[in-house]
Amino acid sequence: MEQIISTKNNKVKQWASLKQKKFRNSTGLYLLEGVRLVEEAIDAGAPVVEILISGDPQSGRFDRIITGATGLGVELYEVSESVLEHVADTQSPQGVIAVVKKSEGDAFAFVANKEKPLYLLLDGIQDPGNLGTMIRTADAVGATGVFVGASCVDVYNPKVVRATMGSMFHLPVFDVELKELLPKLKELGVSVVGTAVDTDQTVFAADFGGAVALVIGSEAHGVSDEIAGLVDTQVMLPMPGKAESLNAAIAASVMLYEALRQRI
Repeated sequence: MEQIISTKNNKVKQWASLKQKKFRNSTGLYLLEGVRLVEEAIDAGAPVVEILISGDPQSGRFDRIITGATGLGVELYEVSESVLEHVADTQSPQGVIAVVKKSEGDAFAFVANKEKPLYLLLDGIQDPGNLGTMIRTADAVGATGVFVGASCVDVYNPKVVRATMGSMFHLPVFDVELKELLPKLKELGVSVVGTAVDTDQTVFAADFGGAVALVIGSEAHGVSDEIAGLVDTQVMLPMPGKAESLNAAIAASVMLYEALRQRI
């Protein structure tokens, strides 16, 4: 296991640069922090490239990670605490960071020939915690896939990755242009359902039993006009209380679990 103790090392500079979207885009790599997330990635067979460990590798704390990484041919580095803190996005990193390749896949090829799929489409989501929570909820209900529109926060933002709690390794997640994907879904007979405040149909009256794509809009403005023009049905979440609105991740959870209720 190669040792690196200086933050001026070129490898360290490359790793630290992945905290910025432009370098994630140019390299096709992103960072995972924490024992649980790295274990999830290894268990799922994610394309882990390198793993940084700070602390005694012989302590037993990292046994599963080291064993799994060795089996996958992943490069391991023993780094100083200062190096780990320099690379990490969090204030108190848990002693391990993985460098992972972004998922690659053709969203249009993926949606072909799916039987009664349940898709989650996200439009303009800007809060990393919300985006990660939505992916985690989609995983929980057994959704077929998640499609993140170009106007959303980066899926590989460290805060998004942490918020997924490993769910991003359990179901397909695609970066897409929704305005291009939606017509294709409709051609395939997928019912596209979006949220709106100016409709009388509630989420509980909608039919989610067949092939369906649920569209959730931004926290501040909802589904954009461009995307709203492409949906088949608009539904609202009834709020008999005095709250003005619901958190976008909560709205997605309500819709996903209503779809699950109708399917089980």
